[in-house]
Amino acid sequence: MRVTIVGAGAIGGTVGACLARAGTAVEMVDKDAAHVTAMAEKGLTIEGLDETFTVGVGAVTPEKLSGPLETVLLAVKAQHTADAVQSIAPLLTPDSTVVSLQNGLCPRTIASAIGAERTIGALVNFSADYLEPGLITYGGAGTVRIGGLDGEPSPRLDMAADLLSGWGQVEVTGNIWGYLWGKLGYANMLFGTALTDETMADIIDRYRSLMVELGAEVWEAADYEGVRPEPFDNVEPSVYYPRDTQDAGRISASIDELVARRRTDTKTRSGIWRDLAVRKRRTEVDEQIGAVLRIGRGHGLPMPLTGRLVDMIHELEDGTRERTVANVDELEALRRGRADGARA
Repeated sequence: MRVTIVGAGAIGGTVGACLARAGTAVEMVDKDAAHVTAMAEKGLTIEGLDETFTVGVGAVTPEKLSGPLETVLLAVKAQHTADAVQSIAPLLTPDSTVVSLQNGLCPRTIASAIGAERTIGALVNFSADYLEPGLITYGGAGTVRIGGLDGEPSPRLDMAADLLSGWGQVEVTGNIWGYLWGKLGYANMLFGTALTDETMADIIDRYRSLMVELGAEVWEAADYEGVRPEPFDNVEPSVYYPRDTQDAGRISASIDELVARRRTDTKTRSGIWRDLAVRKRRTEVDEQIGAVLRIGRGHGLPMPLTGRLVDMIHELEDGTRERTVANVDELEALRRGRADGARA
């Protein structure tokens, strides 16, 4: 089987390297010419917590990719999804499959271009970072769930699960949209932590009520969309939303577990923060929580915290705002003001 990884950064690079080490023929595709050259000439190195390994892989820039393509693992940033799918679509066959290893609702974009029957969604939740050309750091196995967009089993799903087992344990779900929306609520929290240079664990722990409401705003939008968000890795949507069923004890215990998980992770700050502080590039905000904001407001939901958070991330991207804990305080003040207004 020919496996093509489009987007050989933290997620795509890690999965692709693991598949190659398991014996799968892997071709990496990335716009970063230096990264492509390093992989082609020296192999791709994964620097892990327990081990470091280097594996040989094919590597090309997008314009040199040729078809036909069999299985594509799409791992580009969400904002680049449409362009990436447009570039590979002519190289696909009716039997090709594209698996989205991305955050957000990217399967919608993919399916609109190539059809839902050829598209598989995935929840990918593990720690990894691109460090330099040919080198990725990997925190170890996390959670991967895959599913068809219609929630039904299929030979394509079985094939994808078997393929991805070369990375680690993969489960097939009939509610992939629930997992994607589940992670979007968590993403809202992580965008909040990226407003400052402090760690994810410290900000989640210190601003618990804010984190609860950031998650609840997203999961309320999911409810209006008819989606049941799924729990994963100490993220428990049903504890945060519906708001009228919130229990202080359950919320406290849930956040305790989430913070404890973050404190044991080698990755102390999010990929969002890394985009802003290290790679100096735009984040996925518009295609992640920005997309949720558009959906929620389409249902008449105000989503004030999410809306302000999107604006603040844009200001950080544009250089008109500095990363500081005062930003989180500003968001918390908005939450408190609305909470006080609701009680009045």
